[in-house]
Amino acid sequence: MNSATTENADQTLDAASWFENETFWEATYPFMFIEERFATAEAEVAEVQKLTGAPFRRVLDLCCGPGRHSIPLARLGAQVTGVDLSPFLLKKARSGAELEKVNIEWVQEDMRNFARPGAFELVISLFTSFGYFQDGEEDLMVLRNVFRSLVPGGSFVIDVMGKEIVARGYAPSSVEKREDGSMLVQSREVYDDWYRIRSHWLLIRDREVTHIHFDTALYSGRELADLLKKAGFETVKLFGSLQGIPYDLKAQRLVAVATKPI
Repeated sequence: MNSATTENADQTLDAASWFENETFWEATYPFMFIEERFATAEAEVAEVQKLTGAPFRRVLDLCCGPGRHSIPLARLGAQVTGVDLSPFLLKKARSGAELEKVNIEWVQEDMRNFARPGAFELVISLFTSFGYFQDGEEDLMVLRNVFRSLVPGGSFVIDVMGKEIVARGYAPSSVEKREDGSMLVQSREVYDDWYRIRSHWLLIRDREVTHIHFDTALYSGRELADLLKKAGFETVKLFGSLQGIPYDLKAQRLVAVATKPI
C-alpha cells in the first residue's frame, strides 16, 4: 500500500501506480530535486556525451522530471524532447526552460506509450527513472519503445541503482537532515526474491509530516543488459558511474550504454 498523509489528512493510493499520483511528486520534490542535483546536471550531460562517443542533435529525455538534464542539453544546441507523466514536474520544467530561454518540446505521456520511430540520436533515462512497474514485461515495453525511437546507430544511456550496489551497502533505515531544518527518514525492504525494493519515507518539513510508500524493480548489471538485448540492442556496455568507471565493487551506479544496430 502506498500512502501520503499529513497531520490533517490521510490518503491511500494504489500500490501499483504510485508514480501516477501528483501528491507523491509534490511531497517528495524538495527532497529529490535539491539544488545540488541541478548544479551537477551540466557536468552529467558532458559525461553522457563522453560515454556515447558521438555528438547528438536530437535527444529524448525520458522521464525528464523538472528538466534537470533537458535544459543543459538544449543550452548545448540539441533539439530536446522531454517526456514525463507528471503535470507538476512538467510545469517545473517549463518554468526552468523559460528562465534559461531555451526551446524544448515537453510531452506529458506514459513511458510505456511514448515512441517516435527513428526520431532521436540519443535517449537518456537518468536518476533511476525506470523499473516502476510491477510487471517486468512493461519495463521491456519501455525499452522497445526506446529502441524504436532511436535512429540506427543511436545510443541509449540509462542510469539506475544496481542490485549489486544495493546489496553491498544495504541499510534497512537512514535519517537525513537538511540545512533548512527538514528531515527525511527512510526505511526499506527487499522482497520478491531480490527483484523489488520497497521504500518508506517519512518527510518532515515546516511542521508537516508526510508518509510516502513506493517500490521499484532491482536489476543487476547482467539482468539489465539482457533486457536491453531482448529489446533489440546488440551492443550494451556497463559502467559504474556516468564518469565511466567499471561496474565492479567500487561502482556507484549502474549505467548502461546501449547502441542500436546500423
